[in-house]
Amino acid sequence: MMNLFRIYILRPYLIIRYFLHWATRTGGFGPGQARHITPLPGLSQGSDLRAALFRHHVKQYHESSCSVASVVCVVNVLRERYGCPGPTVTQQAILEKVRTAHWKERMGPDGYKGRRGLPPAVLTAVVQDSLMAYDVPFKKVEMIQGALTQGREKQQILGHLNNFQFLDNCLIIAHFDQGAFIKELNIPHISPVGGFDPSNGFVTILDVDLDQKPAYDIPFNRFYKGIATPYARVFRSFGYDRGGIVVVHLD
Repeated sequence: MMNLFRIYILRPYLIIRYFLHWATRTGGFGPGQARHITPLPGLSQGSDLRAALFRHHVKQYHESSCSVASVVCVVNVLRERYGCPGPTVTQQAILEKVRTAHWKERMGPDGYKGRRGLPPAVLTAVVQDSLMAYDVPFKKVEMIQGALTQGREKQQILGHLNNFQFLDNCLIIAHFDQGAFIKELNIPHISPVGGFDPSNGFVTILDVDLDQKPAYDIPFNRFYKGIATPYARVFRSFGYDRGGIVVVHLD
C-alpha cells in the first residue's frame, strides 16, 4: 500500500512541483543557487572538526538512508577526535547497534508502520543514542527547528554555525527541503554541515545523497529557508512538519 502511494501519488506530485520550479525559476532554480565544491585534498587535512568531516563523509547506501550516512559520519568524526578504540563504524553496523525509534526498520522498503526516514525530533534522539552506544563523549544534543518568523531561531542557528567554524566545539546536522537547496525534488533530506564563511554568508553542505556531488555552498538565507519552510503537505501524515538543525555540543 505504501509503495502504491509513493508511485502513484507522492512521486508524480513531487515531479510536477519540480517542473513548476524549473519553469518559474524558483526553489533550487532560483537566485542564490548552490555552488559545488571540488573536495581538494587540503580540505580533509588538519585536526579540526571540519577536516575530519571531509575525511569521514560517506554516501547513503539507498534512497532513504540519509540519516544513517549523516549520523555515522558524525560518530566517526568524534571517535577520531577523542581517540575511541575500534574500527570505523559502518552504516550497517550502526543500524544493528542503535535500535532507537526502529531506525533499521524505517530504512526498509515499507518503513516502520509506513514511516520511512527520520523527522527532526526522531533524528535528535537517534544522534544522542548513537553517541552513547559508541561511548563518544559529548555535552548535549540539541534540536533547533526553523521558524518562518526568522527571529530568535535564526540568530541561534547563526551562532551555532559560528561556534562550529571558529570554536570547533560542536557539530551540526541539517534537516532540510532538498529542493530548496539544489535542483532536486522537494523531499526532506539530512546531511552534515561542513563549514560556514561569515564573510560571504555561505554554508557548506556535505551532501550524503548518492546522486549529488559531495559538497556545495549555499547562501545562509537559502539555508535557513530550506530548514524553516514547512515540508509539502503530503509529508505531514508521516511526521514531517519542517526541518531544522541538530547540534552536538562538545566539551
